[in-house]
Amino acid sequence: MVKRVHHVEQHKSNVRGIEVMTLLTNHHFPRHSHDQFAIGVIIFGAQRSWSGIGQVQASTGDVITANPGEIHDGIPLDGAARGWRMIYFDPGLVRREIEEEIVGGVEIAHPVVRDQFLAGTITHLFECLKAPKSDRLATEENLLRCLIYLLRRHGTARPSSRGASPCVVKAIQLLDSAPEMSFSLGELAELTGVSRFQLLRGFAREIGTTPHAYLVQRRVRLARQLLAAGQTPAQAAMQAGFADQSHMTRAFVRQLGITPARYRAAVA
Repeated sequence: MVKRVHHVEQHKSNVRGIEVMTLLTNHHFPRHSHDQFAIGVIIFGAQRSWSGIGQVQASTGDVITANPGEIHDGIPLDGAARGWRMIYFDPGLVRREIEEEIVGGVEIAHPVVRDQFLAGTITHLFECLKAPKSDRLATEENLLRCLIYLLRRHGTARPSSRGASPCVVKAIQLLDSAPEMSFSLGELAELTGVSRFQLLRGFAREIGTTPHAYLVQRRVRLARQLLAAGQTPAQAAMQAGFADQSHMTRAFVRQLGITPARYRAAVA
């Protein structure tokens, strides 16, 4: 039996709209998404991930990425721990940073990138962001340089539609609009005009997960926002629609690798 290894640190970021984390773990992250742009560098080890373009593998020195709302997971190879540094960018901050240089919407094209210069730039920015007395000008320069290089070299124009069927789009809109609400599969199917199995099959094919798993991850994202705004874990659990605080904590750790209390202490 493989021994569990799990060390996660949510650092205090000195730029509003950016979060930074260091992870050393053999935890298997389930399929989930973030409401931010995510970029990071594998420090050691390797992992396999599901993505919109299929299975990909990242190893030491590789850059890993995810666009807002992009479903992905993370599985350590051979159960061995891997370590990586992650930076999460609020989409509004990204738009403001790049608007003078890049016109229109963009997204990161590949979930894994082998680019030594980009990896070094991300690492430098990471250190600036978590430094308690980082020079503001240096941080701004590194932030802008990193985003422009990433999106010019590894970005693409954002498509107007991801091709999801109308019933799936409508179901997602319903779940996104009220993640704290309780829905049955039958209710969702009736509201979207298809059978329960059609909806279930469409979600799995087009989104990569089930309606229930999508709703849970959407509740975790809402809980993150509530915790960052200063709510206690108990308050966040209730407002995000979880049965209780322990239910939220299990979902939070499973998706993000860190407890709600530790996350709140770092970002609130």
